[in-house]
Amino acid sequence: MSASAVSFESRTNPVIQWLLEGDPSIRWQVLRDLLGDGESAVDRERRKITHDGWGARLLAKQNAAGTWARGRSSDGLYSPKWISTTYTMLLLRDFGLSPNAFAARRACKLLLDGGLQPDGGVSYGTWAKWTRRGETCITGMVLSILSYFHYADSRLDTLANHLLEQQMPDGGWNCRRYQGATHSSVHTTISALEGLRFYELHCRQRVRELRAAQDRGREFLLRHRLFRSHRSGKIINSEFTRFSFPPRWHYDILRALDYFQAVNAPRDPRLAEAIEIVHNSQLEDGRWPLQHTYRGKTYFELEHLGAPSRWNTLRALRVLRWWHRRPTASGA
Repeated sequence: MSASAVSFESRTNPVIQWLLEGDPSIRWQVLRDLLGDGESAVDRERRKITHDGWGARLLAKQNAAGTWARGRSSDGLYSPKWISTTYTMLLLRDFGLSPNAFAARRACKLLLDGGLQPDGGVSYGTWAKWTRRGETCITGMVLSILSYFHYADSRLDTLANHLLEQQMPDGGWNCRRYQGATHSSVHTTISALEGLRFYELHCRQRVRELRAAQDRGREFLLRHRLFRSHRSGKIINSEFTRFSFPPRWHYDILRALDYFQAVNAPRDPRLAEAIEIVHNSQLEDGRWPLQHTYRGKTYFELEHLGAPSRWNTLRALRVLRWWHRRPTASGA
């Protein structure tokens, strides 16, 4: 079954049925993004994340201090990867845990109190102690977490301002700008874009400024067709064309496309090659596999490398749903 033949609104489609047999964190997003169910049905499924499946398993790992992975050699805020508070909260964000969850709000305060640096960015651990600088990737990730969980603190404005100030002339971001980097990084750029997107949704102010910054960031990615050198046209890194979940801090084209669809961006022709890669990654049975993972400690595996992935299938289908419904930027 080709991706273009998928009926996004049909519960009888075997791929949709398979997705609905998954974790609550998958099911509620299928109901919202692919089937278009009503708010009450979506919310009813979403509430299950707190006490059932992956979300409940992660919440059970939170310690008495309100963090994850805290130990003698670490406060647990950013290390060890991938079981730290930051990366656990990123997962809970992606799962769709209720923004009002007390456990998450508690962790938000710890992430902000423990990471905010004098320059307005966020960083943790030894590097933060030595430099007293925010790290742009981490700042984007933490801003996305705090904004998603509706954490009420004026310091979120400080984080957003830091990201806006760190945007580079080419439109993207690079966490090594302070070391003299003159070209943006796709890894840093996607984290900054996601952070500004969630902040915009949360604060509902400065919308024009925030959208203009995101427009410039997307243009940076578009000039690279999401994965190619803007100079030579060569693939920057083959990992960008292999889809992983969770992505952690890493970039790939499915993560980028999922951001494009989330903000309902114009369907730009420069995305066509990346969309074709998504199409070509589909298995014969209509699902998408987990193509790549990143080494590090985990509490448990969500999915198995090489096997069909509900996360990649969900994200690929909603990207294609957006792509096939939006007019192109050139009007084609």
